[in-house]
Amino acid sequence: MNKTSLLAFAIALTLGSAVDAKPKTVDLAELKFTTEQTEAASWVARFLTRLHYASKPLDDAMSQEMLKRYIEALDSEKVFFLASDIQEFEVAYAKTLDDAIAREQLDAPFVIYRRYVQRLNERTDYARGLLEKGFDFDVDENYAYDREGAPWASSVAELNEHWRLRVKNDWLRLKLAKRDGAKIAETLDKRYADFNVRVGQLDGEDIFQTFLNAYAMAIEPHTNYLGPRASENFAISMRLSLEGIGAVLQRDGEYVVVRSVVEGGPASRDGRIKPGDRILAVGQARDTQLTDVVGWRLEDVVELIRGKKDTRVKLDVLPKELSIGGQSQLVELTRDKVKLEEQAARQRVIETDGAVKKRIGVIELPAFYSDFAAQARGEADYRSSTRDVRKLLSELQAEKVDGVLIDLRNNGGGSLEEAADLTGLFIDEGPVVQISDGRGRVAVKEDPNRGVVYTGPLAVMINRASASASEIFAGAIQDYGRGVIIGETTFGKGTVQELKDLDYMANKDVPTLGQLKLTVAQFFRIDGGSTQHKGVIPDIKYPATLEGVEYGESSYDNALPWTQIAAADYLPVGDFSRMLPKLEARHTARIKSDQEFVFLAEDIAEAKAVRERNQISLNYATREAERKADEAKLQARAKARGETEDQLAALDDGLNANERGVDLEDEEKDEKPDPFLVEGARILADAIALLKADPQIAAVRDVVRKPGS
Repeated sequence: MNKTSLLAFAIALTLGSAVDAKPKTVDLAELKFTTEQTEAASWVARFLTRLHYASKPLDDAMSQEMLKRYIEALDSEKVFFLASDIQEFEVAYAKTLDDAIAREQLDAPFVIYRRYVQRLNERTDYARGLLEKGFDFDVDENYAYDREGAPWASSVAELNEHWRLRVKNDWLRLKLAKRDGAKIAETLDKRYADFNVRVGQLDGEDIFQTFLNAYAMAIEPHTNYLGPRASENFAISMRLSLEGIGAVLQRDGEYVVVRSVVEGGPASRDGRIKPGDRILAVGQARDTQLTDVVGWRLEDVVELIRGKKDTRVKLDVLPKELSIGGQSQLVELTRDKVKLEEQAARQRVIETDGAVKKRIGVIELPAFYSDFAAQARGEADYRSSTRDVRKLLSELQAEKVDGVLIDLRNNGGGSLEEAADLTGLFIDEGPVVQISDGRGRVAVKEDPNRGVVYTGPLAVMINRASASASEIFAGAIQDYGRGVIIGETTFGKGTVQELKDLDYMANKDVPTLGQLKLTVAQFFRIDGGSTQHKGVIPDIKYPATLEGVEYGESSYDNALPWTQIAAADYLPVGDFSRMLPKLEARHTARIKSDQEFVFLAEDIAEAKAVRERNQISLNYATREAERKADEAKLQARAKARGETEDQLAALDDGLNANERGVDLEDEEKDEKPDPFLVEGARILADAIALLKADPQIAAVRDVVRKPGS
């Protein structure tokens, strides 16, 4: 990569040509804590020691836990630090980090980070040196890729041996993808050099946030510290809007590239910026010289482009179709409020096939969101998931659907208020969730509005990544007998977090301290059971794609335990106990011959075997045979599906995600069939048919509440 001065780049801009520039990096010697960070740490300590649901003292024991988790956050795979480094850190800091926070002297995390960068540079230099020699793939060697449970390396030689095998595996993956030796060496050299660049771009805010999260998450997994940048991004995700130009950006090598343009935003209305265009420089309204952003990290470029509504931003853009050195163009845009519709609830209709043909309305809800600030300001049109779903239900009823399926797969939660409000769209009145604080005091959150928006047949789809607010909603629908729950057991998060604005607490006019997402309570289902660890167990189960020890609350070593309380006073509206065996029988019969479920079972078994093996051969003949078997499997599946497109693209190409470039065609591809959603619609269609044949099959009989059931 050519390196050039800012003056040379300014000349290049005048001439309209684009050149590579030196990446923006941080001087390690200048990395140190600020007064704002020590103040933020003090506020965090006050909350964690006094107001956390499971508060713990900031003492030597906590200091040891903080150090352990901070080191893990930097080097979770144990491939950079040496055992001697860890011993040195333990002697110096294991019992002093608590005092460092109290005394507002936070040198330790920056000292450890500098050592981390040193070790990373040593390892990547060693890795790049191996590329000149190449490798012998005829010998029988194995690469153990998971070092999480391994001890820290006792010597440089031991780490080097791990890295030799790691680089050899990286080379072999590319070789199996039919890349030639020179191209492989070039790709890997850039990959390892890029490690150094990316780490070198992390600044003091990133390091401090990692350190404070080591403290926060030492209490329990869902307490987190958000620095100023992270706080703003979290707020955007909740209100589904931001102020900017309306373009989704992505890194592609040294460039920040436009992934897509948000419809209705400033960039879309202007029309000059297209997907695939590269952003070379950014300036504000009064700037006569733009800031070169080639080589910058994505977050920093986004920060320059975002700004207040009605302000102007200048972008020097190299069109997608032009090569490096082509004529760039200066685009000046007025920032505006941009709605992030891709993250909002949306609907579609599925027409089921087979013996039971029904029109099932599907509402996909990626998160439980709400623009709390706009609501507090009294804005009549503030955005929320409940408001959006209410509108979508009206649209689906106008389309005469036979039933509605709420898809909460991969919905990690969000607002507890929204979970309660959304439940209220489907029940008339009554409790939705119980909340117990650290003193054991229980509050019952009710459906806030009388009446039912949708009274028809209902099902809810969940998976292992459905968490928190998703579990509140799915659990309430299940407890009331209002709908059938379909899919996998959920994440198992049963805790409640509040966002504490540290700048507000400290009376700051400018946001500099960040926010603390603090666990303040535990929520319980209205039947008295907790979703903590256990999750919501579906009525009709799909094969588990992820095991609890790998993903979910049970994978955390310090998650709060499962418990239960008394049931709330509620009246179920349905009882599916007589219907479920029939639904289960039909579902089981279908998936036995459903090729996608057969493929899923094969993939789950294969993934489990790979996890248990925890190593991979570095012999070319062995790996080539494995690849050919994978190729044959993909070809057979493509034939079974009746597909004509080249399915071999799904084979490992040896590249990391950021090395493939921006796949703009993917934005225009039709959505792939979702066999699990289709089966969910079939299950709901079966339920509708059974209800039509016997209207009393889901009627409530004797109400027996079993806490935790």
